[in-house]
Amino acid sequence: MSGNGKTPGDDPLQTAVWRLRSRGCWADAAALLLPDTPAAALQRASLLVERCLYTERDWEEAEDALRTAEALAHTDDERGAAACERGYLAYASTLLAVRDRADEARAALGRAAALIPPGAPQRALLDFRRGLLAENLTSSPQAARAAYRRAHAGATAHANPLLLSFTWRHLAGLALRDGELAEARHGFTESLRIREELGYLVGTAPALVSLADTETEPEASRLREEARRLFRLLGGVPTWLARQLAPLPPAATA
Repeated sequence: MSGNGKTPGDDPLQTAVWRLRSRGCWADAAALLLPDTPAAALQRASLLVERCLYTERDWEEAEDALRTAEALAHTDDERGAAACERGYLAYASTLLAVRDRADEARAALGRAAALIPPGAPQRALLDFRRGLLAENLTSSPQAARAAYRRAHAGATAHANPLLLSFTWRHLAGLALRDGELAEARHGFTESLRIREELGYLVGTAPALVSLADTETEPEASRLREEARRLFRLLGGVPTWLARQLAPLPPAATA
């Protein structure tokens, strides 16, 4: 994906899908894809799974799309990619406290790891998602960092800038947790830069908020206000960002 919102080869369909996805219009993007091939069915499912994570709803539609992708998958690569999406959907359900599916998430991502060989383009995304599980479901920051670094290297090798924006962001989050402020600020800055260059609007507000956590005033407030503007513009997605953007209660007075 280039900075002007076009896909390699300027495929009109993929360009349209990306522009809708980047603005949080996942259902409209999915409607452009006919799930009549393994690749199209998987892409459609991935859009609807992502919508669940950003909106905390429409889980059944994502499940239906994922079952279609799983039914059409025939090669190891296709089965592995579908298992990776299955694990991500189960992870999102657990993370957002919809239903505890942690065991399903681990099993699905483990199945994907057995099907997707190291060095394959899809492996970087799988490594990233295994890092998410380690960080957020099993509280294993060291394992998460190792997985994120593998994903970062893979995203670099296969020229996947959107995934790089996520690996920068999550490595920076771990650095911030360890008190490494300069390293965290650098990672969050890189994540934000990539998302702005790609036009990934739906992911820009979270990147702004994360960077604000490493800045001093007045820059921190400026970044948060820009995040609020984007959050309102996109209709309140990602929904979980509302908690981070809520105004602080007024200070008590004597």
